[in-house]
Amino acid sequence: MPFVQSFQDFTSVYREQPFMQDFMQNPAATWIDCTQISGTDCYCDDDAQAEITRLMNQLPDDKPGIHFFDNGNYHYMSKLWTDRLQKPFNLVIFDHHPDMQPPRFEGILSCGGWVKEVLDHNAFVKNVILIGVSDQLIEDLKQDPTAEFEKYQDQVTFITESQVQNSNVAELTKAILPSLQDVYISIDKDALRPADAATNWDQGSLTYTQLEETLLEIFKNHRVLGVDICGERAKDCDFSEAGDADVLNNDLNKKLYNLLSYAFQEQ
Repeated sequence: MPFVQSFQDFTSVYREQPFMQDFMQNPAATWIDCTQISGTDCYCDDDAQAEITRLMNQLPDDKPGIHFFDNGNYHYMSKLWTDRLQKPFNLVIFDHHPDMQPPRFEGILSCGGWVKEVLDHNAFVKNVILIGVSDQLIEDLKQDPTAEFEKYQDQVTFITESQVQNSNVAELTKAILPSLQDVYISIDKDALRPADAATNWDQGSLTYTQLEETLLEIFKNHRVLGVDICGERAKDCDFSEAGDADVLNNDLNKKLYNLLSYAFQEQ
């Protein structure tokens, strides 16, 4: 199946990765420069959201896509990509955090609350599966009255970090996902253990092998409407840490892109 490819650059981190540098020259990929848009770090204000949406509109919304968009501070981009879907879908998220907190500033889209925003405002989302989330953060969410988790508990299923450590994640996901229904996938690499990714948030225990197996299982049994990937290093790493992180993430991004492009071609 034909698919689109996009790379949204907020911090210039991709310019330090040879694999991503190659894509800047690839006519098949759309490079979206967001480095000059203010009001985007962790929170996305209305003006920034309007400008980002304008840039996104250069891509067709009737084809599936692979979308990279920088570090976890910009995970709210998943909300903007799923806003473009015009059919029912299940949302599968790999993340060490539940991203269901209410925003500190009313009405402002945030990286820590975008899942809640999707559930509140996207009529097409049916179920949400969050994979690799910290057990403690799930408990904190359920105990926080401002999060109102009881409103969403029938739609949201967690595969926790402790389950990731002791179970077959691909089989668990297969058992939870309704068969023959469309899926959108969001990957925050902080769900992965530090040996597989270097991110700017605390990381979980998922291995790359588990991630790969689960992605292939989803593609085998569902039509995938799109996949997005975030979770790069912090832009203010010191020089030695940044170099090691870029090498690790360059390899991971290349593996993920090759895996996903193959899966879309076979879909």
